[in-house]
Amino acid sequence: MRLLQEKTPSGPERRTALARLTDDWLAALFAAAAPPQGVALVAVGGYGRTELSPRSDLDLLLLHDGSAPQEAVAALADRLWYPVWDLGIALDHSVRTPAQARATAAEDLKVQLGLLDARPLAGDTALAAALRSTVLADWRNQAVRRLPELAELCRDRAERAGELRFLLEPDLKEARGGLRDVQALRAVAASWLADAPRDGLDTARRRLLDARDALHLATGRATDRLALQEQDAVAAELGLLDADTLLREVYEAAGIVTYASDVTWREVGRVLKARSARPRLRTLLGGRAGERKQPVERTPLAEGVVEMDGEAVLALSARPERDPALPLRAAAAAAQHGLPLSPHAVRRLATTAKALPVPWPAEAREALVTLLGAGAPAVPVWEALEAEGLVTRLLPDWERVRHRPQRNPVHTWTVDRHLVETAVRAASLTRRVGRPDLLLVAALLHDIGKGWPGDHSVAGETIARDLAARIGFDRTDTATVATVVRHHLLLVETATRRDLDDPATVESVAAAVGTVGTLELLHALTEADALATGPAAWSAWRASLVADLVKRVTGVLAGEPLPDPEAAAPSAEQERLAVEALRTGEPVLALHTQGEQPLDPDEPEPVGVELVIALPDQPGVLPAVAGVLALHRLTVRAADLRAVELPAELGPGPGSVLVLDWRVAAEYGSLPQGHRLRADLLRALDGTLDIPARLAEREAAYPRRRGVQAPPPRVTVAPAESRLATVLEVRAQDAPGLLHRIGRALEGAAVRVRSAHVSTLGANAVDTLYVTRPDGSLLPDEEAVDLARTLEAALG
Repeated sequence: MRLLQEKTPSGPERRTALARLTDDWLAALFAAAAPPQGVALVAVGGYGRTELSPRSDLDLLLLHDGSAPQEAVAALADRLWYPVWDLGIALDHSVRTPAQARATAAEDLKVQLGLLDARPLAGDTALAAALRSTVLADWRNQAVRRLPELAELCRDRAERAGELRFLLEPDLKEARGGLRDVQALRAVAASWLADAPRDGLDTARRRLLDARDALHLATGRATDRLALQEQDAVAAELGLLDADTLLREVYEAAGIVTYASDVTWREVGRVLKARSARPRLRTLLGGRAGERKQPVERTPLAEGVVEMDGEAVLALSARPERDPALPLRAAAAAAQHGLPLSPHAVRRLATTAKALPVPWPAEAREALVTLLGAGAPAVPVWEALEAEGLVTRLLPDWERVRHRPQRNPVHTWTVDRHLVETAVRAASLTRRVGRPDLLLVAALLHDIGKGWPGDHSVAGETIARDLAARIGFDRTDTATVATVVRHHLLLVETATRRDLDDPATVESVAAAVGTVGTLELLHALTEADALATGPAAWSAWRASLVADLVKRVTGVLAGEPLPDPEAAAPSAEQERLAVEALRTGEPVLALHTQGEQPLDPDEPEPVGVELVIALPDQPGVLPAVAGVLALHRLTVRAADLRAVELPAELGPGPGSVLVLDWRVAAEYGSLPQGHRLRADLLRALDGTLDIPARLAEREAAYPRRRGVQAPPPRVTVAPAESRLATVLEVRAQDAPGLLHRIGRALEGAAVRVRSAHVSTLGANAVDTLYVTRPDGSLLPDEEAVDLARTLEAALG
């Protein structure tokens, strides 16, 4: 069993050698056990296919014809199974007669699938061969009933394990597009009802098996999940550059398997539907099937494209070699009618279609826009084009983003699929913009720079400019697409991380965008991009912030003056709370929904909850409030702090009051009652509530899960971002009490926090802080850098 221990290179030769050695060992065990007549040892499942990985289990069937005494067969089984167990090898075993094996297979689909790959190892090989022939015949005879069961099994497994080509930690066997699906395709082929597209399928299967072999060798365990912490070691075992290269190869293989599965199951459905219709057709025709042949129906969809048998296919008159726009026209027609594009048509287009001239003619550009504008039906059509290499031929820069993983868990998709999904989302927003064609193309290209080093938005601008010109847009439209790609993150990052009341914030966005039309496109793309990223990337709260920013920028572009934040008077409610705080000398607070009626704590939280706190000006307010909110499991989205000077006629006497306007959300459940927040805030301010200790207790109660080590916090000074305050940007691992720790560090540095803006995506937090000296002036550059380093050290 040398190959079970040695780290020899993965590949078909190694698997074959391991299977041969295992065969010889088991055959020797069988012979030494003096087996009776009419008994055979049979490998089934993966072992039957000689697909043994270093830590694979063994699937064995002890087959007997029933002539030997039951005690003798049982004793033989013990002599075979125990040596396997003694070596620590997992074993899936059974002892059956051919009749019992067939009966079990009839009841259990997984057993039948395993028997399709039955391979005799020792003993009565004729008995084993007869069983395999019989099981294959049963499978073909029962295919009409069993294939729908197999399809349902594949769907259930995909729902549980996810789609391999988009997972950061995929299961190489169970996930959709994995080795189980390859086995299912073999079973469909064995039924003779349909067959999978063969191009690249064997290579994809070998690549997945090689990755599983390397995973077993790297971990020393029988595992099929390619965990993050194992990927570098697996890549090294396979001689690949790094973990990203490994994932791209695995994703590409899974994509081939997935496409083959989609095509195959569609064909199975068509065959089964046709078979079920034959008896009814015979009855309607009043004769035997075949007495009257029905003509094949072809419905025109576009020039050179027709619908036939539920697919978009090429018309008999189509001439791809003379019609370079036909691939895009066929794809657009298929997507617009919600039809799959026939794999035979795509293959013919890939091999015979003439290349488009550069720049593209208007017809080709319009067909691309039509394809993208079809929404969700465009996805399978796009994947069909990708399967035959047509997308890279049309857009050469696409190759760099194909199957490229995104290691931020917020992202649901790989880069290429995210781009297509963004176009799908943008298709539903085209009524909001004046140039839907530019929106759709910018959506398709917005992350195209992720295949290059450096800032992907900067690289993407250059690539998008080249591709837009290639697609046939004029110079003005090309510049607009490039600008939208360059600034596709501008709105959401500004809205969630910057003070929108600061005129410099709005003016900088207006200067970058330039025109209302470009702003309109950016607004729609921002929403489409976030929705296509994943559920954590967009919310009603983010949408409201972006909409507010867009409204302000639109005003600037229209020439409207921005209000002076320094001259803004407190609201009536803020003034009322400030008077009460000055009168009582204690904090006063109010909870509101979107600044309207007080929130019922028993109702679920809507878009955002406003928490307004007024209290006499004193040190330690920011860390105290942030800490109390963290203890009550409230997530801070934004915080605005301002000192209000009250004249004597509004209170017991003149005085300075801090008014804090917070936007918060409950992590789960309902919001705490206001009086509980106030009571804890009083204790925090007078020092009787030890917030750091309480937060530490909570963290200790929930041990950290094993995972990738988070990078250290980073604090930077945003250059010339504001004329009102110095802007610090904190990037750190999100954790309860993060803003409290930041507030404590800033209090120690004797600076005043004007406002804080919190943005969280997954495990990453970006907190932006507007700070001044105690007298309200900006920090000098050197002082600001020192403060950033101090804050970074405190958070580390």
